[in-house]
Amino acid sequence: MAASDIEWTEATWNPIAGCSVLSPGCTNCYAMRMAARLQAMGMAKYAGTTRKSGKRHVWTGRVNIDKTALTAPLAWKKPQRIFVNSMSDLFQDKADEKFIGKVWRVMERAHWHSFQVLTKRPERMLEILSKPEFPTLPNVWLGTSVESEDYLDRIDLLRRVPAHIRFISFEPLLGPIVDPDLSGIHWAIVGGESGPRARPMETWWVEDLRDACQRQNVAFFFKQWGGKRKKATGRMLGDRTYDEYPSHPVAP
Repeated sequence: MAASDIEWTEATWNPIAGCSVLSPGCTNCYAMRMAARLQAMGMAKYAGTTRKSGKRHVWTGRVNIDKTALTAPLAWKKPQRIFVNSMSDLFQDKADEKFIGKVWRVMERAHWHSFQVLTKRPERMLEILSKPEFPTLPNVWLGTSVESEDYLDRIDLLRRVPAHIRFISFEPLLGPIVDPDLSGIHWAIVGGESGPRARPMETWWVEDLRDACQRQNVAFFFKQWGGKRKKATGRMLGDRTYDEYPSHPVAP
């Protein structure tokens, strides 16, 4: 099992590798840095997924399928929360729809797990999951990333996606998002950017989102303050941590 130190999940599952930069939240993507290291180590799964640009590595847009990883969750007998494609985006344009279908069928078969699918491309998620060959699965949580108010339209698109649980990742939070409409959303994750080029996050940005979640009855999870050394800044908000999860699957 690919155990994870990501605070809001328990394991990761990466049947595809590689991605492309889409919006400002992608600029310092941890997965991009990690993929570059794995590529340099000769791991075939990440071959050609990044290239050097100045002093950093960036995505090339190449997507590699890892057929050997496809059925891995079926062998994990203990129920887990599993982050799907922590190193990629299942709904990016170059991800083959037929392979997405295979991923979907594995999640359907592995019904004892909860799968957390996060995308910056909810328009393609909506397009694909509206098709009859993609049944709405109660154990699959569907989410989108919103790093600033410029991308609130992603929430509107996610609301239209057939799902039992929908969630928003406000990470990396790059600016204030004042009183967003969270109707139809069941869970929100908030976190600051981490890593060597981390951009700062203001306390009141986090507090505003926490308060919006409390007003709108949305489970709130505060992941981290971030920064160059995220362990040093921790994840306390005020005098406590926030580790809420959506309670039970609800009707789509």
